[in-house]
Formats: sequence, C-alpha cells, structure tokens
Amino acid sequence: MKLIKTFCLAVLLIPFHSMAQSTASDRPNIVWIMLEDWGLDLGCYGTPGIETPVTDKLASEGIRYTNAFCTSPVCSTSRSAMLTGYHQNYIGAEQHRTAKEDKKPLPYDIEPMPVLLKEAGYFTALMIHDKTDANFSGDLGFMGKDWKEREKGQPFFAQITLGGTHRAWNRDPKNPIDPAKVELPPYYADTPFARRDWANGLEQMQVCDREIGDILKRLEKEDLAENTLIFLIGDNGRCHIRGKQFLYDPGLQVPMIIKWPGKFASGQVNTDMVQTIDITATILDVAGAKPKHELQGKNLFEEESKNREYIFAARGRMGGTHDAMRTIRSNKYKLIHNLIPERAWLQYSGYKEDMYPMLAEMNIMYMEGKLNEDQAKFFAPTKPEFELFDIEKDPYELNNLANDLHYGDVKDKLLEELYVWRKSIKDEGVSQEFREGGLSSKYPTRTLQEWKERYEAWKPWVFRETKSKVKHPFIKKNY
Repeated sequence: MKLIKTFCLAVLLIPFHSMAQSTASDRPNIVWIMLEDWGLDLGCYGTPGIETPVTDKLASEGIRYTNAFCTSPVCSTSRSAMLTGYHQNYIGAEQHRTAKEDKKPLPYDIEPMPVLLKEAGYFTALMIHDKTDANFSGDLGFMGKDWKEREKGQPFFAQITLGGTHRAWNRDPKNPIDPAKVELPPYYADTPFARRDWANGLEQMQVCDREIGDILKRLEKEDLAENTLIFLIGDNGRCHIRGKQFLYDPGLQVPMIIKWPGKFASGQVNTDMVQTIDITATILDVAGAKPKHELQGKNLFEEESKNREYIFAARGRMGGTHDAMRTIRSNKYKLIHNLIPERAWLQYSGYKEDMYPMLAEMNIMYMEGKLNEDQAKFFAPTKPEFELFDIEKDPYELNNLANDLHYGDVKDKLLEELYVWRKSIKDEGVSQEFREGGLSSKYPTRTLQEWKERYEAWKPWVFRETKSKVKHPFIKKNY
C-alpha cells in the first residue's frame, strides 16, 4: 500500500470540532497500549531481523509517527507526565522512582487523566499489567481491571501495559532470530555476545506483537473495533547502553501508532515532532473531558501540535543514582545540558549492571583498550557540560559540536530556548546536596577482574536456547 505523507489536519475525514460536539453515546472507546522500554525497533520502522506483522498492519491502517518523543527517558517520570499532560518537572514528579512516603499530591489542582475521563462519563480500566508508576500521591482514577466491568453502552478508556519488553526478555520459541541478521548501532561493540543480546530483545518484541494481536482480536470479537481509538507507544526508549535513562534519541524516541477507523485515511506517515504528553491532550479532547488548566501537551489532531519547532526532555535521579540532564531538540539539532558533568555517564546503577549484559563485555573491552573511539566515548570518567549534535548529519549523536565555533550561534539559540522552557516548567536545576548525594559516583564501578566474572556469569543466559530454562544470573527467576 502506498504510504501517504501528511502534515496537515486534512487527514481527518471528519473535522475535529464536530467530534467534540458529539453526544456521549457517539464518543469512541479509547485503548492505549504501552510497550515498556521500547523504541523504534519494529518491522514498520525498518529494523533488520525482527518480524512484527501485527504492529506493521496496525501502522498500515492508521498513522505512524516517525518523530515521537517521551518527556523523560525512564518509566515513572515519563508515565507521570503522560498521566497528567504536563512535564514531570512541572508537577514535581521528575525523580525516578519516588518512594511512597515521599510522594506528594499534584500541584495547581491538576487531576490525572483517568480522573477527568471518569468525570466525563468514561469507564477507566488499568489492564493486564497494573503498572502506573506515578511519582505523586492521590487517586489516579482507574475504576477497574477490564472494560467488561463497565455499564452497558458506557464508553471506556483502557490503559494496557505490555511488560515483556522490560528487561529481562523472553526468547521467542516460535520465531527465533538469527543474530547474523540484526544490525547494531556503531557505538556498540559488534561481537557474537552483543548480537545475541540484541536479538533476544527483538524476539521479546515479537512475543509482544502477538499479544497486541490478542487485544485487537478481542476488540473485533466484541464488535468494538469500529468505534475504538487505538494508541500504541513505548513509555520510554530502548533498554540498552546509551538508551533508557539518557537523553540521546534511543532513550527518548518511541513508536507512536494511532488507528481510528472511519476518521483517518490509512497508511499515513507523520513526520511532525510530537511528544507523548500530546496523547494525553488528544484523549481528553476526544472524550470531551475538561482539565482545569491548559495542558502542556497538545492535541495531535489539531494545528497546535503541528510544525512544532522544538521538543524538550529532562532526566533526574534514577533510583539512588544521582544525575541531571536537560535537552532541546529540533529537526536538525539537539543540545544536551549535563548539569552534573563531573559524574560519569556510567556511574554505578544497579539496574543497568544487573540487567544489561553488554555493559559487562564493553567495560572489559574499554579497560583493555579494545573499543574504538566512538564506542569508548560513553565510558569516559566525566561528561562535557554541553553536547551539541547535528542530527541530520550525525544521527547516532557521536560528534559533539558544542565547542565548535562554527556552531556557536546554534548552541546559543538552543540554550536560550532551553532556559526559557526550564523556567516555564519551574525547573530549579540541582542543589549542592543533590549533586553530592546518592550512590557512590566512583568510576570505574568495578575492577577488570570483577567485570570478567560478571561477563562469564552472563554467558549462559545470553546464549540460552529458546525453550531452555536458565536462571538469570542476577535476579531470582528462571526464564
């Protein structure tokens, strides 16, 4: 099917204002499917080696966005933003993961999206995996665990999380992937170990693809498909080195696919820069729900979300690992401001060291001087305060132009816009207490021998057969 490239509101077959004026019985059901920790590694986005026929078909029947970004590169902060439609720093939810006793109510009389939907007459369900990860206290507004619990004729909103793509990953016994057919980014060491780990992640996504198929089949079986608006996204970027937890594109860029039967022409590819909080604004508008204050996300079906010049994102504490980064990105350039540059990118993080096999192998290679220049950059003991990338010329974000005088005007303009945005979301940066706090920032985090021992522990797990039961070396569960 020939893809239709679209940039304007004309893609809608029915003007949006007429939808907003429809009666309660006319409003669509809304299903929001979230893949955990997953970026653009899908067949419809051109990833080699993977087969995702269900997701590909869904994209062919709706709109596939190629420039969708979350507001934070980890689940709890990103999800907190999506639950409200505001950037996580604005609502005090920017630190991953906030302990229960430290959570505070939302400020400014903000109400979570499911609460607003419930007030608008929707039944709200949190299905399959009951993860919300809200970094704030109070009622989230979910009424049940399945849309079948709703009143007859009542429209529903269902948030469905597929947790499989969160590490550790199951292998796919139905369709194992040959590591020779995958393609690694150039900042990873290209080894049999790395290829197998990468392929294992793709296999888990193939399993999730079939789970998405089960959801869509249920909608068809229950005669709901024709009046259901479907969103499919990742809650943050891929869980690999230089992805999740960081502000490079692999940590922020997510798939976004929307299908609304009878409202859109099929097979669209949308290149607008959008953010995941735009989905929140879109859902509330479609449902006729009224927030008390203007959202920071914008309706994807209205002009206000189109032709956006910049997207913004922020990273704060990750568990006990203290760091802080802010970014601004245009279609051509990205500027990252590292607020604690004296700390290594790979300062200690128990999550990454216990869940990323490639981290052990690449640490060994780094300490033995076996990584090339691009692969070694991320293993440096400190960060530059600023990183500037020409995304069009350098899509892997490897050539830092921040100190290049030829790009001085670009840097100054982006930094000015970044400060304006930070002020708008009441971002106060980091205190000295925060800068010096958290887990040890000693780097390297382990000796060469300790990394070698972990690498050996990883091997049986990474190279396990599809149907074998092998114990994960660092978590208590067999897969």
